[in-house]
Amino acid sequence: MLDGRLIKFLGSRIYFLKKCFYRGLILIPLFICPAKGQIKNYTVDARQFADAKPVNIVALGGSNPGGEKIAVNNFYITKGGVPIIPITGEIHYSRYPHQYWEESIRKMKAGGINMIATYVFWNIHEEKEGQFNWSGDRDLRKFIELCAKNKIMVVVRIGPFDHGEIRNGGIPDWILGKPLTIRTNDPLYLHYVELLYNEIGKQLKNLYYKDGGPIVAIQLENEMQHSASPWGLTYPGQPYDFTVADRDRGNTHEGVSVASKNNSFAESGNDHMRTLKALALKAGMQVPLFTATGWGYAAIIPNETLPVTAAYAYPTWIAKKELSPFYLYKDLHTYPDYAPVRYNPMDYPAFAAELGSGIMTTYARRPVVPPNSLDALINRCLGGGANGIGYYMYHGGSTPVGEHYFFNDEAYGYPKISYDFQAPIGEYGQVRTSFHRLKLLHYFINEFAPDLAPLRTVLPENNAHITADNLKDLRYAVRTDGNSGFLFLNNFQDNVTTHDQANIRVRIQTNKGFVNIPEKKGITLKAEENLVLPFNFNLSGSNLIYSTAQLLTRGKADGSDYYVFFTTPGIYPEFSFNKTNTSIINILNCTVHQAGGKIYVNSTSDLPASFLITGPKGTKTRVLVISKDLAMKCYLQELKNDRRLIFSDALVLNDGKQSEMLNTGSNNYSFSVYPQISVLPKIDHGKLKVIGSDVLMSTFEVELPKVVLRAEILKTGTRKLQVIFPKSIPDGLNDLFLNVDYIGDTGMAFFNGDLVADEFYKGMPWEIGLKRFNGVGSNKMGFYFRPIMSDAPYLIDLPASIQKIAGKAKETLEIKGVSYTPEYKSLIIFE
Repeated sequence: MLDGRLIKFLGSRIYFLKKCFYRGLILIPLFICPAKGQIKNYTVDARQFADAKPVNIVALGGSNPGGEKIAVNNFYITKGGVPIIPITGEIHYSRYPHQYWEESIRKMKAGGINMIATYVFWNIHEEKEGQFNWSGDRDLRKFIELCAKNKIMVVVRIGPFDHGEIRNGGIPDWILGKPLTIRTNDPLYLHYVELLYNEIGKQLKNLYYKDGGPIVAIQLENEMQHSASPWGLTYPGQPYDFTVADRDRGNTHEGVSVASKNNSFAESGNDHMRTLKALALKAGMQVPLFTATGWGYAAIIPNETLPVTAAYAYPTWIAKKELSPFYLYKDLHTYPDYAPVRYNPMDYPAFAAELGSGIMTTYARRPVVPPNSLDALINRCLGGGANGIGYYMYHGGSTPVGEHYFFNDEAYGYPKISYDFQAPIGEYGQVRTSFHRLKLLHYFINEFAPDLAPLRTVLPENNAHITADNLKDLRYAVRTDGNSGFLFLNNFQDNVTTHDQANIRVRIQTNKGFVNIPEKKGITLKAEENLVLPFNFNLSGSNLIYSTAQLLTRGKADGSDYYVFFTTPGIYPEFSFNKTNTSIINILNCTVHQAGGKIYVNSTSDLPASFLITGPKGTKTRVLVISKDLAMKCYLQELKNDRRLIFSDALVLNDGKQSEMLNTGSNNYSFSVYPQISVLPKIDHGKLKVIGSDVLMSTFEVELPKVVLRAEILKTGTRKLQVIFPKSIPDGLNDLFLNVDYIGDTGMAFFNGDLVADEFYKGMPWEIGLKRFNGVGSNKMGFYFRPIMSDAPYLIDLPASIQKIAGKAKETLEIKGVSYTPEYKSLIIFE
């Protein structure tokens, strides 16, 4: 009898031979395993791209006072006639201290976000009927004005239903007691909605794109006839009573999910959206784009709203871990996620506007979203044809407390205060690893959107047979016009560990012949990594046949153009150019050779490499090649008419003349400027000195006065302690983070007896930014912790080491220690 593994081996070889036979290939000898190190060839036919002329969506679009027009066709959005790809980051102004809004907006912009989305939570602004509050952290107008100051576009999500893990999804409690039916065209309900919209309209007056302002889009409602929130007015153990009309209860889902087309009230939902749009326009909200959440058969207004899609890879609204389909390439323009949808996808651009850049933990489910899952998700969306991406959330926050209750969605079991969302920028403004990984794709999109947006998605023949649990086959796609484009590769899958895709080559058949990436040797795509590579790319007039390094950005400084590429771990860069009218000179840390009418540039060093391309008509373009680690430390610095790059461990926020640098944990840091500069920058305090200047970069070292603090701790019980900290943030610091290292179920923090912060334990220390608590009248923060029970439902999401500890006792609580991490701040002035 044959061993099962041998049967599987033989079966795979027979299937392979059948494919070869049908394609007219002869393989000799049979049943011989590939030799170790043999290149694995993968092929995709770029000639199959679906060429179609874009069709304008007439009801969408608008101009600003300068005549610049935003327009929409069924493939992409244009601004001033140039294709753009919006990168939308969600932040909720009412969930963050208003005195730090501008800092957060600048952080988002530094991360490559070009559009901000924000919810207007009805119940936070009208907690009591007829009493609207637009002050302090609720000052919507001030927030939009700060977006305008920092030149970033805005999407205002006006509800009336929002969801957003807010009590009742944003609908005030007092609405429940009114003789009306919510989320319908009930006249009394519309009366209250119109009052809300009129109040929002007053806040947004003269801030629209047509006025020269930043507001380019309004989202109507949210997940209409798809999802809802439980009413906060409920009783323990009671089944959820959702914030929907009676007619829609049968079609209401918990969270984002797949729905059926079986909705006899679908047209009523679309009509309600039309009514909401009419009320918004009546309130003065005239914008180029009205959007609607279109996933899961949700309601839209055909041809009048831009339907956007979503993807959440680590949902908490399912009972267990699952492998999601969101790391598998597909043509999103034809087959959107969470289909079926209530529209013809080919009539609209694929705009993945609500991508889970983290997830909110519930009491029962606490998945941790790994940083490299996020850029892998964006790679997959871009490779699938998305011409808009957006994050929910990009910036976390803290849910405010109402006069009579917490505004969080307590019925669903969310934290009472924390809305960190594990976002790229956290609840207290912490910049995380995911921020830096996503930034690499954002810089690429912002610079090369005109090249990428018109390209169509083409998938390899076997793509339809690759499932989420298939970790063997290479996952890849191309965006192309038939001759040129970008190759997308992804080697990440949620909730499982992938393996290296070793020694691979992708052969792209174009109208002008094959492009082999690479030509002579294979490359290895490491586990958990992803990659975007150009082919037949116009680099300042020279044809870059391919590169095994990824494009980051381009710029101009000192009168010369430059392009920046970065390498993925384990892949040394190779560039292949057509020899015609192109030459390579001034090489650094790389080699050049010619063969078969082509020029090859290679590097086998981890050091930054550089070369100069002389192209047609004598154009000269510098190419810089850096490692991925260094690329994640990159920031764009606009100085007069030049764009330079700053590389630093510090976070760099710039306004064109100077850079504010925030460095967490150390009073010493360095930064490098590319291309090099001749004038020594100045610093507002501390010391700055030159530590190196080579042909590529100028490097400087900063030393700031060191702040040394030790947490004073007073234990007041097995579950309680007090931390005594400075009454104000010490000079020279931007923030002071309190790190609470513990193993437990939940943690709560109090000032003067009031709950000000909370956390559901996820296997890592709890981090609290203290600057927002300046002036609270006390420098003592009290903590209360609860232990993990051995049968806790969320244990599935905790690290195995914690599960083992928690499984040994009925209750587990260990408070390990408390410490500070300072965030230093300095200002670098460039002359």
